[in-house]
Amino acid sequence: MSADFNPADPFALFRQMMQSATPPGAQPFLPPMSEEEIDRRMAELRVVETWLTMNLGALSMQLRTLEMQKAALAALRPKSE
Repeated sequence: MSADFNPADPFALFRQMMQSATPPGAQPFLPPMSEEEIDRRMAELRVVETWLTMNLGALSMQLRTLEMQKAALAALRPKSE
């Protein structure tokens, strides 16, 4: 444990762990990236976005189909008076 450890600080253990895990001067959550790396990641995310949009459309269509089937069954059901 370091001398600046304070048990009353809930983030002290996390801060100490992050300081020991990253080299001095490095940003732990923002690794250095080149422009090509950023472009590659953006392209990957666009592919995932397209896939999710397509699946959302299929899901919406399936929900509408089930709603229509339910309405058709309700319309064909004999009404009890």
